[in-house]
Amino acid sequence: MPRHFDTTFDVVKELKPSYPVYCLRPNILRETAQRFVEMFPGDVLYAVKCNPHPEVMRYLHEGGVRHFDTASPEEISIVRRQFPGMKAYFMHPVKSRDAIRNAYRVFGIDHYVIDTAEELEKIREETEGDTNLVIHVRLATPPAGATYNLSAKFGARPMVAAELLKKVDEYGYHAGLCFHVGSQCTTPTGYRIAVELIRQVVDFSGVKVKHIDVGGGFPGQYMNQRGASLEEFMDEIKDCIRWLDMPDTTYMCEPGRALVSSGISLITQVHLRKEDTLFINDGVYGSLSETVTGQLRYPVRPLRIEGDFDPEETLEFTIYGPTCDNMDVLPATVTLPADIREGDWIEFGHIGAYSNALATHFNGFHPEVQVTVSEAFPYIDGEFPSVALD
Repeated sequence: MPRHFDTTFDVVKELKPSYPVYCLRPNILRETAQRFVEMFPGDVLYAVKCNPHPEVMRYLHEGGVRHFDTASPEEISIVRRQFPGMKAYFMHPVKSRDAIRNAYRVFGIDHYVIDTAEELEKIREETEGDTNLVIHVRLATPPAGATYNLSAKFGARPMVAAELLKKVDEYGYHAGLCFHVGSQCTTPTGYRIAVELIRQVVDFSGVKVKHIDVGGGFPGQYMNQRGASLEEFMDEIKDCIRWLDMPDTTYMCEPGRALVSSGISLITQVHLRKEDTLFINDGVYGSLSETVTGQLRYPVRPLRIEGDFDPEETLEFTIYGPTCDNMDVLPATVTLPADIREGDWIEFGHIGAYSNALATHFNGFHPEVQVTVSEAFPYIDGEFPSVALD
């Protein structure tokens, strides 16, 4: 169990950490999971890839999550070790034969995704022709306000998807359709566009579809990317489901980022200041890679043990990570007190998604210390209070 503190100020005051510290907020993680489970009209599958840490998954489970979107035998194993009997789904469209055999024979997985006829044949051969499986055909969708266009890599075009669906039905499998509007999708419009394509595929194929998975894409909230509210996304999806008028169909979704992003922050320490450049103990090879890949800007809060920051003057700082690589630098400057110095700390908020999950061991640096705190991260718009510890 991680050590608990009331606030991140208490973390800094007591630990004085020279290493990065993830601050988990159990109540926020539980409450966010509960909201998803209550609001979505179907099964909520947590996307394990987003943050597979056991404590994070435990809090989501306590919030009501009972289904898990997995992409490898290792992720399936993580779920089954921690939650025996919970439902795992193998939702990666491209799987090795060994991975399929392992998922089927060892873990008894019965939901699989395809976007090609070749993948369907692999599953058929490696699961011994068992027709008690659900085969989801993944549909490619056009970009619609998402930071990451996952359909650039996965998904079949509508007519191809319809032919695949016919083949799934011909083989005797339970037929499903799925899509992913793209990670960090800030507008609900993408789901309506995708569902309209689903309707076309169903009508053209003539196959009775028993499962529809609307995927992930639900956004986190960042300084430069503020998505619509969860209520707006759910209202749009529910309206789409009514429009589809397929009452015997089970609906699924795969949230990751929106479940965990606001539930974790990261405390880093300034190890050196060179004029308007700061060197800290985490960077793009660690927890902050999405500042590059997604151009995300996290809200920040400066922390100091003794004395106050100057509340009047701020400065735009370039921030480098701890490795020897000059590419280990945040792509955008960060506004901080002009008098920030070596030994102060910077807390990055809303960093629960794709942070520790993507952190490398490059140069011997790897963030791994976790604590829990009670307070929520206090703001999102880049305005930070003048804070110091007494």
